[in-house]
Amino acid sequence: MLPGLAAAAAAHRCSWSSLCRLRLRCRAAAHGSSERQAENIGAELKAPLIKQEPLQVRVKAVLKKREYGPKYTQNNFITGVRAINEFCLKSSDLEQLRKIRRRSPHEDTESFTVYLRSDVEAKSLEVWGSPEALAREKKLRKEAEIEYRERLFRNQKILREYRDFLGNTKPRSRTTSVFFKGPGKVVMVAICINGLNCFFKFLAWIYTGSASMFSEAIHSLSDTCNQGLLAVGISKSVQTPDPTHPYGFSNMRYIASLISGVGIFMMGAGLSWYHGIMGLLNPQPMESLLWAYCILAGSLVSEGATLLVAVNELRRSARAKGMPFYKYVMESRDPSTNVILLEDTAAVLGVIIAATCMGLTSITGNPLYDSLGSLGVGTLLGIVSAFLIYTNTEALLGRSIQPEQVQRLTELLENDPSVRAIHDVKATDLGLGKVRFKAEVDFDGRVVTRSYLEKQDFDQMLQEIQEVKTPEELETFMLKHGENIIDTLGAEVDRLEKELKKRNPEVRHVDLEIL
Repeated sequence: MLPGLAAAAAAHRCSWSSLCRLRLRCRAAAHGSSERQAENIGAELKAPLIKQEPLQVRVKAVLKKREYGPKYTQNNFITGVRAINEFCLKSSDLEQLRKIRRRSPHEDTESFTVYLRSDVEAKSLEVWGSPEALAREKKLRKEAEIEYRERLFRNQKILREYRDFLGNTKPRSRTTSVFFKGPGKVVMVAICINGLNCFFKFLAWIYTGSASMFSEAIHSLSDTCNQGLLAVGISKSVQTPDPTHPYGFSNMRYIASLISGVGIFMMGAGLSWYHGIMGLLNPQPMESLLWAYCILAGSLVSEGATLLVAVNELRRSARAKGMPFYKYVMESRDPSTNVILLEDTAAVLGVIIAATCMGLTSITGNPLYDSLGSLGVGTLLGIVSAFLIYTNTEALLGRSIQPEQVQRLTELLENDPSVRAIHDVKATDLGLGKVRFKAEVDFDGRVVTRSYLEKQDFDQMLQEIQEVKTPEELETFMLKHGENIIDTLGAEVDRLEKELKKRNPEVRHVDLEIL
């Protein structure tokens, strides 16, 4: 008997205390203990040594391979819009069907009405008579939709031609208001000033033939063109999102700034270098530079004024974001104003370089100094364009927000009772102060279940449990409350998303994925 017990103990890896109790039982049986003592020992063996909490085992959510059949698949919900479009029904047809109120996925409504797909399919067969007739009607409607879109396109084209011919009498759009404040105002001021500077600098170049003045004229021309491009980007960025661009057009400012940087490099720096090199190879004598000095002085004052406007706007925006001015500029948080700042800084420095080189040419009579000034202005524009290209490319690639902001968002989630942990946090800056937040959230199922149970009648639930006698009744009970618990989990996700947006207004899009 003892070898059998030893083998059983080795197979089941019993603890030392369990072996002691087994030996006690053997001795009691060997000495002819009473039946009462044997029963007590048996009860002691069945009792657990230490009261332990049930272990939570993480398992994969794998659907059991079984034939569910139409009993389950026909329980899918469908919205009224899909029922009308996909099954060719009318709104009056849906009034006779069962209506179910569900939690809405949209922020502006708390709940919305859905229908059972099986009811919609049955109603469509009742209306159209057969699946073949329904398929023919779908085909006819598809062809009618294509024809309607073609007519709509032709009508829009005719309307544009009509407006071009008679003038657009439509009231001014609210998008024009962006040019009266903030970055739009800075851009419009810069366009006006740089346009005038470009005109007068070209006159001075024609009069003097100075290479430095030609570089400055090209510089002002490229600035004017680029700022016009920025204006287009600003007007496009405030458009409302549409199905094609669900996150809006805010990145248009970065795209316009990137193209502006490329334009500065190609037209500004390239032409300045070309004209400077040609001046070195073929130096030409220059006429009187008095008018050129006067125009450069006026340009210095006007460019300085525009630079001051851009600096003030960037400082105001940096304070609103709680960031240092230098860091705000380096990260290109306001791309349009950033371009104006750098262009006007380069313009002021370029005027100083051009005036210095032209002065050296006037004193020494050597036109090579003037050509060197053109090369200096071109190099300055090349540096500015390289910085704009780099910063805007970084922004378009998807840049994370500040670590402090990410920490505040994660702490808000981790301090919630229904959340155990969060993983794979991504907070991306979409531009114009819009942030998209994504995280994998490990919810505490006990807290979510308790939140559901707090809203239930325990006496009624206990009565339902006592009435459960068969596996089918148990399945019905579990499916009913399991579905409600899933809805409670969805409500918890909605609550956390609203809380994140309320605490952090810059967060516009929240994606919480259940782990």
